[in-house]
Amino acid sequence: MLSQTSHKTPVGTLYLISDEHILLAAGFRSFEDLIERMDPQDSMRDIKSVRNIPVISDLVKDYFEGDLSAINGIQVRQPGGDFFQSVWKVMRKIPAGKTMSYADLAKRAGSENAVRAAGSACARNLVAPIIPCHRVVKSGGALGNYGFGLETKDWLLRFEGALK
Repeated sequence: MLSQTSHKTPVGTLYLISDEHILLAAGFRSFEDLIERMDPQDSMRDIKSVRNIPVISDLVKDYFEGDLSAINGIQVRQPGGDFFQSVWKVMRKIPAGKTMSYADLAKRAGSENAVRAAGSACARNLVAPIIPCHRVVKSGGALGNYGFGLETKDWLLRFEGALK
């Protein structure tokens, strides 16, 4: 059985769905939005609402209280092909307070010509902000897009110290 919980954050409610200690989905819209985007094998499973998800809830709370590396300790799993998995792995290595361009992301994920695909991996990221796609920006430094709105991306980057 999967577990779901939500946390109030300074930038809105963060919804989380896990399979025990592995986070399957996170985002700032709704549980329904997350379930629609999850792997069909997971989205068909029973989900129970809980007050907290052990370990994951504590690490999310610690992050929003200022321990910016806390979310690095959360294990995640999401559906996607090899290139997307590589992109998400590279994203997790972008430290809080830093950004990376979509072009650099594509290159570090193994295909410098796949900038659009790297952008698609950001858009399909099912465990934001744990996999920090908000830290990926356009080559010129413009924020680019963010599935939960540019205000949220801007807030997260300012909170982490990447923007003044």
